[in-house]
Amino acid sequence: MKEVLAELEARREIAYLGGGQRRIDSQHAKGKLTARERIELLLDEGSFEEFDMFKSHRCTDFGMDENHIPGDGVVTGWGTVNGRTVYVFSKDFTVFGGSLSETHAQKIIKIQDMALQNRAPIIGLFDAGGARIQEGVAALGGYGEVFQRNVLASGVIPQISVIMGPCAGGDVYSPAMTDFIFMVRDTSYMFVTGPDVVKTVTNETVTAEELGGASIHTTKSSIADKAFDNDVLALQEVRRLIDFLPMNNQADLPEIANYDDPTRIDNSLDSLIPDNPNKPYDIKELILKTVDEADFFEIQPNFAGNIVIGLGRIEGRTVGVVANQPMVLAGVLDSDASRKAARFVRFCDCFGIPLVTFVDVPGFLPGTAQEYGGLIKHGAKLLFAYAEATVPKVTVITRKAYGGAYDVMSSKHIRGDINYAWPSAEIAVMGAKGAVEILYRSELADKDKIAQRTKDYEDRFANPFVAAERGYIDEVIRPHSTRRRVSRALNMLRSKTQINPWKKHDNIPL
Repeated sequence: MKEVLAELEARREIAYLGGGQRRIDSQHAKGKLTARERIELLLDEGSFEEFDMFKSHRCTDFGMDENHIPGDGVVTGWGTVNGRTVYVFSKDFTVFGGSLSETHAQKIIKIQDMALQNRAPIIGLFDAGGARIQEGVAALGGYGEVFQRNVLASGVIPQISVIMGPCAGGDVYSPAMTDFIFMVRDTSYMFVTGPDVVKTVTNETVTAEELGGASIHTTKSSIADKAFDNDVLALQEVRRLIDFLPMNNQADLPEIANYDDPTRIDNSLDSLIPDNPNKPYDIKELILKTVDEADFFEIQPNFAGNIVIGLGRIEGRTVGVVANQPMVLAGVLDSDASRKAARFVRFCDCFGIPLVTFVDVPGFLPGTAQEYGGLIKHGAKLLFAYAEATVPKVTVITRKAYGGAYDVMSSKHIRGDINYAWPSAEIAVMGAKGAVEILYRSELADKDKIAQRTKDYEDRFANPFVAAERGYIDEVIRPHSTRRRVSRALNMLRSKTQINPWKKHDNIPL
């Protein structure tokens, strides 16, 4: 028996080394951790249970029959994050560059199936160069199997991808179908075709960073949700995110001990809105003063800054927050902001996360660039997402809510459950100036008369009371009581049940 145990330990030591010490040192020299080091940081200490440590490829072409490394370039298994089960796979760049073979794919598929069957989140750590060329179509078939499971798991269990090195070709499509993508600055990049292929086909000269680095995908393409300076920070933030998420679409929301009084009053909010209606203020101040202990996990902070999305807690339970940001483009809705918020709203609805919406929106962004870019369809995505959502929805209008954008931002008309307004709210078809120029076009030459007309319009419509008179606003509340009112509304809505008509699936305007 001693000999057998000794052989087991020897085999494990070989597997732990992956592609060998020289390649591990090279990985460290690039500022990157190894596949197993990443898993150790991600999971609770000592909780990782590895599967298929000794599994190896079966390829015999191009000399591969003489080159077998245990694990075949991916480490898979399960463990816990703060005591809650998660499944994980971590691609090992030291083994064949982390490239995907048929066997490599089978290891990932096994973990995906287990995660789905046991209804627990799955986290993929990517550091790989794409398909293993030596295996050809067998590798492509492996990708297809992984993709199919991404789709089946979508909306059932949370799926998180962390790009920690190269991620190219077929490897990018699996993360693209997951719920969240995080990247590491300077060491990770994603693209379908690399710089060399781009140069050959289009004659463009571009670096990997310029083509698909973290700076591109967090600010321009919106592919990635966040970027971090190194592997350690990225994995710490994934742990933090997991704490906000339910295990699956039928599980209760996580509820943690909360020491922030849900009835807390914050008098500073009474002076948050400037006297000048055209002067901006930071909506994040309101968010941080509403959620528990100012703990807010913002998503896509560097893309479409005119809308803020993220996860927080109220009374220890997770909520999704969507808020117009007056500091950027006056909080207007454009194509990017609409897409960003729509995807987040749908994610929250998938997993039963209540939505809290703070509204200060002057409308949709006008212009040929927006119209040519499909603003109508992109705006409809956000409208569709809110309208189909059946989770509890609490809305607070802080200032402007003009035109169709008022309807879109979780209004009472698209099944907002509780809709509050601050006394500073202005709910109207448009601003007073624009309305007067249309209503009294014949009087435009008389500035005094137009000024009086504008004041009359503001007195009549630049307030929340017309909407409140019609029941579109449930109550006009004092700003300082926002946390208390939102908390009580969410408590009241805890047992909400709402069912949409049966359908195979909807046809959202993609």
